[in-house]
Amino acid sequence: MGETDSGSITVLGLDPGSRRTGWGMVREASGKLSLVAAGVVATDAKTDLCVRLGRIFTELAKLIHEHRPAEAAVENVFVSQNIMSALKLGQARGAAIAACAHLGLPVSSYEPSLVKKSLVGGGRAEKGQVAFMVGRMLNVRLDDLKLGLDATDALAVAICHLNQRRLTRLTRQAGLAQ
Repeated sequence: MGETDSGSITVLGLDPGSRRTGWGMVREASGKLSLVAAGVVATDAKTDLCVRLGRIFTELAKLIHEHRPAEAAVENVFVSQNIMSALKLGQARGAAIAACAHLGLPVSSYEPSLVKKSLVGGGRAEKGQVAFMVGRMLNVRLDDLKLGLDATDALAVAICHLNQRRLTRLTRQAGLAQ
């Protein structure tokens, strides 16, 4: 599922939110990244939270079934001063992770600062800077795609995961060579 004999792999990146959950699929083949698909699962803030969480789960499960990624990566919850917002965000994250787990997809988690550092070089980068680098790394004009920042943040999480996978693989190889 998602990984081929040729060494290419497709990763689903997730930027969870109770109103807007960004998602992005990135494929890496021979060290080259490419955009597979991206978008947002949008829910109505007036709808009961349980219904919104169900929609996040259902829509992500459909995407996973359709695109067959090999792995998923999700951004960790950013702790805010509003406890209710943080709880809703955590529940949306849980619905997204549950959709992945339900379909047997391994999930890795990343701090927002690591995602930003991985793409931009600094952990306090603005969303616009992250989106710019996502476009550069995927060789696409994001303005033409009209993805929005939730989707570009999700693509950034997928790219971060692929970078971490590559780093882990190289570290293991270097350890075996000594």
